[in-house]
Amino acid sequence: MANVTMAKPQVGGAILRAPKGTALPTDTTTALNSAFKSLGYISADGVSNSNTPSTESVTAWGGATVLDVQTSKPDTFTFTMLESLNPEVLKTVYDDGNVTGTLTAGITIKANEGEMTSHSYVVDMILVDGAKKRIVIPDARVTAIGDIAHTSTSAVMYQVTLSAYPDANGNTHYEYIKGASAS
Repeated sequence: MANVTMAKPQVGGAILRAPKGTALPTDTTTALNSAFKSLGYISADGVSNSNTPSTESVTAWGGATVLDVQTSKPDTFTFTMLESLNPEVLKTVYDDGNVTGTLTAGITIKANEGEMTSHSYVVDMILVDGAKKRIVIPDARVTAIGDIAHTSTSAVMYQVTLSAYPDANGNTHYEYIKGASAS
């Protein structure tokens, strides 16, 4: 039971985004490069990671499976951003070049068919007993956006799915965990 845990967001923003190529942390405690911008509050569903291989079975004459060949292993992250007035959130949904201005001066959003650009992401979490977990995604792009509802009964939310791509070492993401009492 000592190794069972749950995750809560890091205070001040649990998911941060920076231009691809920004210096990345390699542990749970290194301060992030100032290029990383917080995406603010995330819904209570937190972050879901799907990292399941797809396989194709090879069968012999007679039907016996003799080999399973991995055909792909997509690595995706899904989360819902709650701060619909945060320009960083809007840039994540519509892409950086399609969002200009500030809330004070006015924000302009252009929705178009342009390709989404890749970014680096960091997810910071606090686990049970103060342990820290950091997920570092060096190269990811928004590949799905949920329906955006504008109603008088709930917050405007942006659900996105990120697809992570291999870095120079062939890794789609890194996870770092450190206990509170560890030095």
